[in-house]
Amino acid sequence: MIAEALAAPDTSPSDWMQQLREAFRQPSALAAYLGLDPVPPHVEDVFSMRVPRAYAQRMRHGDPNDPLLRQVWPAPAEHVAQPDYLDDPVGDLARLREGGIIHKYQGRVLLALTGTCAVHCRYCFRRHFPYADQQVTPARWEQTLATLRADSSIEEVILSGGDPLSLSDARLSVWMQELAEIPHLRRLRIHTRQPVVLPDRVDEALCDWLSAFPQPIAMVLHINHAQEIDEPLRQACKRLRATGVQLFNQAVLLAGVNADAASQRALSIALFDAGVVPYYLHMLDRVRGAAHFEVSEETAHKIMKALRHSLPGYLVPRLAREDAGAPSKTLLVG
Repeated sequence: MIAEALAAPDTSPSDWMQQLREAFRQPSALAAYLGLDPVPPHVEDVFSMRVPRAYAQRMRHGDPNDPLLRQVWPAPAEHVAQPDYLDDPVGDLARLREGGIIHKYQGRVLLALTGTCAVHCRYCFRRHFPYADQQVTPARWEQTLATLRADSSIEEVILSGGDPLSLSDARLSVWMQELAEIPHLRRLRIHTRQPVVLPDRVDEALCDWLSAFPQPIAMVLHINHAQEIDEPLRQACKRLRATGVQLFNQAVLLAGVNADAASQRALSIALFDAGVVPYYLHMLDRVRGAAHFEVSEETAHKIMKALRHSLPGYLVPRLAREDAGAPSKTLLVG
């Protein structure tokens, strides 16, 4: 019965779904929109492009170095093989359990609910993840629930992907009703970039099931630059906070995007003004095809020192790195 409900097509009209269908899928189309030279054809086949117009509107016209554009723009460097850059840089596949659950840290598990995202970020650490074989599907859902119910040490479920908010609210509400009935589940966490690149995703249907979930919810947004925070996103964050959700941000330190103290300071200030707590600043996960985004730890420490000198402590994110097989994230202090 549950599997049938999850597999049923969503027939309700949705503006954000229409916006997803209208997203830029070809570099040449985005280049024309921004008044840029098109990307060389040989670059386009590495990792497919997807950029909602709501996100493209925040990019500077005619600027190939725009920090938002650089996050989604195919680069020839993606073809250059680099040692120690892997398909599975954080060790997800080694920690898979029955039902499509990734269990890396004590007390919490991650569910990769979908391989779909509203935007395809070029540095994505799961850009090579085998979603077809490993994501939680409607057919696996009963097995997923059985695994979660049987392990009373699991206090937190993390919804991830892809982007879990790429799924319809009709489907998500079914998932959430079942999760809410697990007695040892104390909280839910959602990792998403969808409200950032597509603020209209935060609609009434989404807010309804968030409000109805009985346990506390933490939503971790992925915002890398203050330019991403416009008025529609601020209003989306306001609607999310009204549901009782606590908003955090984790950014990735990216060369050519935000690898300087001024950008990070502006980001922390803009986040807090929007009601979002700066949480983590991540070193790049060494995924194949993203080496050109890497920033050295020496530079990262200099940035953090400048932030500590210019911001109150609650606006300074924690600098962290994820090491495959480690029992927690590695905090980098210096």
